[in-house]
Amino acid sequence: MQVQGKVVVVTGGGNGIGKALAEVFHREGAAKVVVADLDMPAAEAVAASLGGAAFRTDVGKESEVVHLIAETERRFGPIALFCGNAGIGGGFDPLSVNAGGTSDDPWMKSWAVNVMAHVYAARHLVPLMKERGGGYFLNTVSAAGLLSQVGSAAYSTTKHAAVGFAENLAISHRAHGIRVSILCPQGVDTNMLRGLPKGPQSADGNLSPEAVAEAALQGIARDQFLILPHPQVATYMRAKLDNYDRWIGGMAKIQAKLREGQEG
Repeated sequence: MQVQGKVVVVTGGGNGIGKALAEVFHREGAAKVVVADLDMPAAEAVAASLGGAAFRTDVGKESEVVHLIAETERRFGPIALFCGNAGIGGGFDPLSVNAGGTSDDPWMKSWAVNVMAHVYAARHLVPLMKERGGGYFLNTVSAAGLLSQVGSAAYSTTKHAAVGFAENLAISHRAHGIRVSILCPQGVDTNMLRGLPKGPQSADGNLSPEAVAEAALQGIARDQFLILPHPQVATYMRAKLDNYDRWIGGMAKIQAKLREGQEG
């Protein structure tokens, strides 16, 4: 897909990867970049710098995703590319005292934002895209959705679910001209990462949001389902599938080192 002349929506677009995506799509000639974020001042600042539009949107609420889609199409025309970029960490417990011990609240919030936001976007955009012969979804997931995230069962679980939904979306609607990409970086220099203890997500270096956005741009230009800004992730995926038990053991060693670092 080429974004030139297209209407693009980026959720979580007020900072980090979302901001970088909005900027790169504007640079590439998008007709209008719509920036959606819970942080309205941040969304407005990004949109103003691009000649775009800003919406305050909680993507975990279907009604707000519906409003975002409807108002964008009413004001600017058909959405060609919807970037479901907003996400939350879901609570991190480096000691992993109990993987199931976190209260329901972070689980439900993670499920709403990291999974259902993608479902809501598809629920209301797929019929429109089918009518006009196609469209594109770019969903920011994480390498955690392919591997795991030491210290956060909620994050890992919901990101795995996001991968599963994206696969089904791509399979179900390929014949309708709808394409799907998932963006799965490891460490990225964002506010979310800065709030975490040092862990395996940064083992291969933390990329800038701009580098991740460039990888996304190249990936959608090739209609590539899996976009890996850190190419090492493909090697880790193969190792996981080649010997799942050994992979689990290796991840458990990483967990043990992280626990030692927190307790020491």
